[in-house]
Amino acid sequence: MFIREVKNRSGSTSIQVISKDSGKYKVVKSIGCANTLQEIEALKLRAKHELEKIRKQSSLFASSTDAKVEEAFSLLSNADIRTVGPELIFGKIYDSIGFGALNEPLFKNIVVARLAFPLSKLKTSEYLYRYQGKSIDVNKIYRFLDKLNSELEEQVRQIAFQHTKKVLNGDLSIVFYDMTTLYFEASDEDDLRKTGFSKDGKHSNPQIFIGLLVGLGGYAIGYEVFEGNTYEGHTLIPFLKKMQGKFSLDKPIVITDAGLLSRTNIQALEDNGYQFILGARIKNEDKETQSQIKEYDFERDNFFWLDKEIIDEEGIVRKRRLIVHHSDKRAKKDSYNRERGLKRLEKRLKSGKLTKSNINNRGYNKYLNMEGEVNIEIDYKKYEADAVWDGLKGYITNTALSNQAILDNYNNLWHIEKAFRMSKTDLRIRPIYHRLRHRIEAHICISFTAYSIYKELERVLKIEKSDLSLNKASEITHTIYQISYRLPDSRSEKTQLLKMDEEQAELYQIITKNF
Repeated sequence: MFIREVKNRSGSTSIQVISKDSGKYKVVKSIGCANTLQEIEALKLRAKHELEKIRKQSSLFASSTDAKVEEAFSLLSNADIRTVGPELIFGKIYDSIGFGALNEPLFKNIVVARLAFPLSKLKTSEYLYRYQGKSIDVNKIYRFLDKLNSELEEQVRQIAFQHTKKVLNGDLSIVFYDMTTLYFEASDEDDLRKTGFSKDGKHSNPQIFIGLLVGLGGYAIGYEVFEGNTYEGHTLIPFLKKMQGKFSLDKPIVITDAGLLSRTNIQALEDNGYQFILGARIKNEDKETQSQIKEYDFERDNFFWLDKEIIDEEGIVRKRRLIVHHSDKRAKKDSYNRERGLKRLEKRLKSGKLTKSNINNRGYNKYLNMEGEVNIEIDYKKYEADAVWDGLKGYITNTALSNQAILDNYNNLWHIEKAFRMSKTDLRIRPIYHRLRHRIEAHICISFTAYSIYKELERVLKIEKSDLSLNKASEITHTIYQISYRLPDSRSEKTQLLKMDEEQAELYQIITKNF
């Protein structure tokens, strides 16, 4: 940068501050014009001061390279920067599992959208446009749901099952079954959506039942949709037979909780050749068995077991084993819950809010006792006597597995509870706003596919011993961006992933390595 004198046609002299870049001269600042030598020298002095000032503030002036960079960025718009994390992470897993064989890009878009931002179908359309630049009309999504239900759903189920079979090395000898309810915001019923007992506490809302079968680790095998007023105890055998036929399963050991424990269900399992491990209600056992449990020394041995022979109405002898396990940790929890329930009762009794209608055997109300017609009191003897059951959990089985193996396998039942929790919270499968049965079933199919992908991400994070939680990994996908730009000379379009932070890079490397 230097000072230049320029002679004008009028005879005056101009003083300028000039810069030179790539062989080209550029006027940085014009200081002024003068006619006399004294005025010219004064302008030069001003120019020197200005030049020093400019050099000190050189950061205010960009080089030609800087100018080009600034010009390039000035041409970018929001549409050129997209969130590509969900596609990079979940999309890669989608293809790896085998769903890419469907050759349905829209299905992939919808599933990835549910994993990234689980929203309504209308919001999904908006998400795809805003974050991925894909303009997909919501009516097109609804039409695809019709196709999914009628043409693709069975293929989706088979792909998910084959993946689970691969992950478990073909070992499907033990399966876990449970049911849950999904409610609708609409108030009217139809042939599928019925009001009934709701596990979500939405008893006045129409609902459906979802039966889910998973293998060890919670990997999905299959699911079924039932009418909302179905008694869940009647679903087990039909469901198992359907899964056996659909996936050519040998008869596995079936594990389910006490909610499906009934004489009819147990006999049906035995009649159909199934082995089972079920949660038992030990307080409902006969008085002799209860007495044996109460008198057993659980400090000596954590397991009490009893072989039982039951003769049914047709005279058939059925052999089963009742196992009761004691846990100190469970005992502390049971004791704490009883004490908390008692305090709640005492508080309600003191407030005068307890009435005759509260005298029942539900929860901790069983400790209430009615004196005469008006006085309600707490039966503290019953409360204290109940302590004998603290820490005890019962199981009933017809298998030859050891007591410890029964306990270990049953303890895996939490995986199916986690599956429902993940589906309801992380994937927000509920509430459901669809009305038509085939679209409801398509919605469940999408969520089931998303769950399979979610579980696979969980699996590889565990394999790689990553400190990233599943929820954290999902959140990270929201902030992985890609920029699109056009080169000024060749005019060719380019895309570039923006530089990732440490956690983003870790997740990306894990996915790239495993898929």
